[in-house]
Parts: sequence; structure tokens; C-alpha cells
Amino acid sequence: MNLREKFDTRVPPAFEIPSLEGKVCDEEWRLRVDLAATYRLVALYGWDDMVFTHISARVPGPEHHFLINPYGLMFEEITASSLVKIDMEGNKVGESPFPVNPAGFTIHSALHMNRDDAQCIIHLHTTDGVAVSAQADGLLPLDQHAMLIIGDLAHHDYEGVALDLDERERLVKDIGREKHLMLLRNHGTLALGKSCADAFLRMYFLERSCSMQVRALSGGVKLNWPNQGVPEKTREQGEVAFDGMIGATAWPALLRKLDRTDSSFRH
Repeated sequence: MNLREKFDTRVPPAFEIPSLEGKVCDEEWRLRVDLAATYRLVALYGWDDMVFTHISARVPGPEHHFLINPYGLMFEEITASSLVKIDMEGNKVGESPFPVNPAGFTIHSALHMNRDDAQCIIHLHTTDGVAVSAQADGLLPLDQHAMLIIGDLAHHDYEGVALDLDERERLVKDIGREKHLMLLRNHGTLALGKSCADAFLRMYFLERSCSMQVRALSGGVKLNWPNQGVPEKTREQGEVAFDGMIGATAWPALLRKLDRTDSSFRH
């Protein structure tokens, strides 16, 4: 299969998709709603890249299936029912008129297969995230947001568009067993979590850190570096905050924000 054949862009209108509520188990439906909400939040915060990049979530059960975006829909259009279920080989499971981006399968399947805590994975191409990923020193401990997460951050060198399945081994090796955030060098950002809430909140702090760094470095004045020992102290404080606590606190408020704006993600 050549590159053109891999990217089938024939996409039906989103409104043709019937609701899956009541047709899948309750646990999968709740996951679909949360994942669709994550896509909408990424769009709301201006982190989307047209129809590109991906957010995936592992479906409950022993089959090792996961949900990913229907390729060709804007993130602001994605609904719980339009999400595509695929297996670890990238094959669609069940009926769906939408194609799936093979680059999303490569990156996300690698982590879903090798990390039990990778229930949700977010990958973005934001302007500031890519900018920091292209800086030799990566993320710097310049602000509180960065210091809270910098100990949880891994790096992966750029290898071209992620279509080669053998890159999965290197992705898994680079993030290891403990890290939950990654700078994909010259490419973008990545976050994983035990839930959509955890993954989103980690990504929120990473993206905010990247934006603050870009602004601080472009200010043209001498930087104020934290006192010795402060980054390490703040990093330890952050280690206990992102494994469920912050996500559980902020997620209901984020869902209410979406509902006030557009609740169609729940369809």
C-alpha cells in the first residue's frame, strides 16, 4: 500500500452518524463522551491542527481495542458516536464510515500496548509546543507550571512522519515506564493518563509551560532563574498532583464549560 492509499480522505458528514448510546456498554459510552469532550477542549483552547493529531482511549475489556478520531473531522465536530474503534493492528472494529490516520495508529498503539496506565493518550502539534520541542534544551524550569511537570517529561527524536511500525519500539523505550509526558522533537507534545481527565490536565500544564517559555525567551531581557533546590522541590510537589487529584477536581468544571458552549459532543 502506498502513501496515497493509506490516506483515504473520503469523509461523510458527521450528522449522518447515528447515536451509539445504548448500543455499546455503559462504560464504553462514558469513555466515548469523555474522549469526545477531550477533543472539543483541545479545539476550545486552540491546540488543534485542522484534522491532524490524535487523542485515543483504551476501551474497557480484554480485546485491546481503542477509540481514535475519525480522520477528516475537525476536533470541534467530533462526537461520542463518531469516534472510531480500532484494534492494535489498526483495523476498524464494527461499522464506521470514517477512515483512520495511520500515523495516529503508530504512535498511540505503541503506548497503549506497553503501558497499562496509558488509558488516554493526547498528541498535539501546537505552535509553542513544537517550538520548544525544536529547542536544544527542551523545556526549561522557568515557571511553576514547568517545574511541576519537568521531572515527568521524556524526549523522542524525530524520525519523519510516524508511519513506520518499527518506530514504536523506540517510542516505548524513550518514554519508559514512569514518564507521562513527552516532547516529540521537532514534532509536538504528548501526554498520557489513566483517564481523559488526567491526560488532559497533564497536557494543559505542558502546553502552558511551553507558551510561557516561548514568551520569556522572546522578551529580550535577562531571565530570573529559580533558586537552587526550588525546581527539585516543586517537581516533588507535582508528582502527587497529577495522578487523579487535579483531573478529578477540574474535569467536571471543564465538562460544564463545554455544555454551556456546545453539548453536541455527547451525541
